[in-house]
Amino acid sequence: MLSKRVFPVLGKEAQRGPLLFDDLPPASSTDSGSGGPLLFDDLPPASSGDSGSLDTSISQMVKNEGKGAKRKTSEEEKNGSEELVEKKSSWGRNEKYQLKRESCGFSLTAQDHFVFCHKRSRMKLEDTHRASSAIFALKGYVAERKGEREEMQDAHVILNDITEECKPPSSLITRVSYFAVFDGHGGIRASKFAAQNLHQNLIRKFPKGDVISVEKTVKRCLLDTFKHTDEEFLKQASSQKPAWKDGSTATCVLAVDNILYIANLGDSRAILCRYNEESQKHAALSLSKEHNPTQYEERMRIQKAGGNVRDGRVLGVLEVSRSIGDGQYKRCGVTSVPDIRRCQLTPNDRFILLACDGLFKVFTPEEAVNFILSCLEDEKIQSREGKPAVDARYEAACNRLANKAVQRGSADNVTVMVVRIGH
Repeated sequence: MLSKRVFPVLGKEAQRGPLLFDDLPPASSTDSGSGGPLLFDDLPPASSGDSGSLDTSISQMVKNEGKGAKRKTSEEEKNGSEELVEKKSSWGRNEKYQLKRESCGFSLTAQDHFVFCHKRSRMKLEDTHRASSAIFALKGYVAERKGEREEMQDAHVILNDITEECKPPSSLITRVSYFAVFDGHGGIRASKFAAQNLHQNLIRKFPKGDVISVEKTVKRCLLDTFKHTDEEFLKQASSQKPAWKDGSTATCVLAVDNILYIANLGDSRAILCRYNEESQKHAALSLSKEHNPTQYEERMRIQKAGGNVRDGRVLGVLEVSRSIGDGQYKRCGVTSVPDIRRCQLTPNDRFILLACDGLFKVFTPEEAVNFILSCLEDEKIQSREGKPAVDARYEAACNRLANKAVQRGSADNVTVMVVRIGH
């Protein structure tokens, strides 16, 4: 039976110095992983161009032209009209621009016509910007199966809207959502603690008031939140007799307006389903990076801390190299510093899939996404109890995928969460 860890009698390497659980070093916030940027990492926010400078230059130009026109008397204007028009006509012909309507009869100078057209263009740009900046609605659905395990050690959180709780600066942030999957090992206490406390710590640390950079502030908030949650659990775990040895992976998606911040520890995953207009197919795009001891960067950190990797596990026991809890391995290089990625949602995005490794042991990301899509297109799924048809289909997709994973032989707990992206 597969497990995040096995429990042999630890040798001398695991018993170095005082009790492994005592004097745990604080998690370093500088080790954010070195796996390189992902496809969507650090995407620039959508913008409609620097319209402010354009407004300023146009206003100044019109103002200067008005000053030039006032310098001449009406007689001088009559005698020098050709010269004046030529100075104004860098935008058009060297003669006075006339627009006439037979119904009401009026005329516009070239200057007036340009200002009118500019204002009309600005209105179109503003309408386009408002349309493109519409906040996509997010709603989560989940299904979980114990599988062949004796107990369910996974935990999850769905918070479709926590804007009021976070109380963000209203001028910068309109909506905040939070979704998370925790895959426990060695017991359920670490995953349950993370599910109950991580988002509460996040809400308390969420930026309030004016901030220079929302992105940098949110990323720092996530780093501090994971560190604080891990320290809280380790403090509680070490105070028990015997000390708790539970641990948990964590895959969290924090949505700030249309920007996703994905914070990940361990081997659970977050996948985005995005429609590709060129191929006219849906693609499964990875939003997270797995952490296991066999990866070069992870193994180097573990070895520098005095630990080692045997049989693909830390000290031959722990299967993941980053986690919440696992206090006895923290001094061996296992860290609670998450890998944080950033992704901007687009109108082509359909849903987000969050799942523990129990699903991905028997499904590839592409297979899982296509399975969900087939469920969403199944018109035979009927809504019950007055639920909208779209909710019934997403719920069915989660349940069917979790069931299929167990049928395919996944011996692990299976948690499947799908977040619908509404347009």
